[in-house]
Amino acid sequence: MDAVDACGGRVTIGDVASKGGLKLNEAQKALQALAADTNGFLEVSDEGDVLYVFPKDYRSKLAAKSFRIKLEPFVEKAKSAAEYLVRVSFGTALIASIVLVYTTIIALLSSRSDEDNRGRRGRSYDSGFTFYLNPADLFWYWDPYYYRRRRIQKDGMNFIESVFSFVFGDGDPNQGIEDERWKLIGQYISSNGGVVTAEELAPYLDLETADNNLVDESYILPVLLRFEGQPEVDEEGNILYRFPSLQRTASSQRSGRKEYVGKRWTDWVGGVEKFFKEKKWQFSKTSNSERAMVIGLGGLNLFGVIILGTMLKNVAVTPSGFITFVSDIFPLLQIYAGSFFAIPLTRWFLIRNKNAKIEKRNLARELRARALELPDLSLRRKLLSARDMAQRTVIGQDRIVYSTDRDLFEQDYDTQDWDQRFREI
Repeated sequence: MDAVDACGGRVTIGDVASKGGLKLNEAQKALQALAADTNGFLEVSDEGDVLYVFPKDYRSKLAAKSFRIKLEPFVEKAKSAAEYLVRVSFGTALIASIVLVYTTIIALLSSRSDEDNRGRRGRSYDSGFTFYLNPADLFWYWDPYYYRRRRIQKDGMNFIESVFSFVFGDGDPNQGIEDERWKLIGQYISSNGGVVTAEELAPYLDLETADNNLVDESYILPVLLRFEGQPEVDEEGNILYRFPSLQRTASSQRSGRKEYVGKRWTDWVGGVEKFFKEKKWQFSKTSNSERAMVIGLGGLNLFGVIILGTMLKNVAVTPSGFITFVSDIFPLLQIYAGSFFAIPLTRWFLIRNKNAKIEKRNLARELRARALELPDLSLRRKLLSARDMAQRTVIGQDRIVYSTDRDLFEQDYDTQDWDQRFREI
């Protein structure tokens, strides 16, 4: 960073290596990481030199990101704990609220007269409101790995799961999908000889626009950092990206060839997905019958709260200890009954907004992928140049000079024997 400041925010790898006393590869990795974290970008001179350019406020951006990185583990733990507590309290409260509300209603009705007590109590238990609740289902609410188990389990939901799914949803559908993204990028680079253009990796990255004429290729920096890539300039001044570690393999597979640039692009991708696609959020994975049951129970609870509120205002007798307790917590019961439907409604609007953004990113990546199927002249020449620079070294058994499953002396003898035979020839 001192070297960047000394050079006015525009540096080469040599500047950083000389001023910082670093090795060239260390300077290159440091510059790539710094540029990726501070929205830096690359420039190419008329002689093909690559420069890293940083904004004036790059130090403050780096400090802010460093603070976020340090804070993220604590935020994730707090978030998990909050989700756990909410799931436990909200799920259990539905059953508790229904029991408290209707028990209080029965108690108020039975307190009017002994004769009405017998008749109305009988009718209240014969009203048709029955449902089966397995006590073991409550353990789903105390499970810290609820979302993970739900992704594995594909069959129907029990009662407790249905309630939680309706109110709070089923978690992020794209959790862990970043691993799939990097797998696709690595497979694509490897299948094309370790040299690619920015336009080829754009269908796998997050871009706000589908414009294929963007000059800024800073979005490629995280890929360079992850797979130890380096920018190179061809004879026509195009920036290509080489990944030496992905050019060496132990398996012989067909890689992309230059004659496949253009219309046969889908052939030489070699089974790799043409673009990275995010999954849209679902409101709930409950079935229609499960959702109807949950809405019915929530409505039953809300209806009971309304009736109980009216009855508590018109209590003509001195309330007992239980009724007094319910009367004291009645505002909480009202809040819970309302939030049972307010939370899903709010979540529905948020999901619509999230899915709109996901659809926009998916469309941008898809359009970038289509541009590679029928590239224009400049992009076609750039792709041909990348294919010309591509290399693929297959390390076969004939190139092995040492193996841990054999004795070292035996392998040294074999090597000397082969050297002697080579001299004789």
